[in-house]
Amino acid sequence: MRWSHVQENWSAFYEAIQEKWEDADESMLDEIDGDQRAFIRYIAEITEQDPQEAREEIKEWLAGEIPSDVVMDPSHDNHSIALSGKYVGEGEDEFADDARFGDDDDYPDDGDR
Repeated sequence: MRWSHVQENWSAFYEAIQEKWEDADESMLDEIDGDQRAFIRYIAEITEQDPQEAREEIKEWLAGEIPSDVVMDPSHDNHSIALSGKYVGEGEDEFADDARFGDDDDYPDDGDR
């Protein structure tokens, strides 16, 4: 993952950050607000490393996968739906109910199929 992923979804990464760095405090993460330099300084401080060592540790952490709880964060839903709009035909609404496609048995048959 790239820092931009972390920065754009900063609060969604709190759990993953605290899992990696147990001494990370949520209120301090709020103050950092996705600022990479501030995060490096903070990790250096709580791990008692010099900033270069902290930067390398963060770089290794970034080499991993985006945590699933970040990917599944509800804030991504509408963004993903909007991106899928390029596959929806002209005049159709990508946010519309898809019951007419026949894949949801909870809706009564309206005769359009």
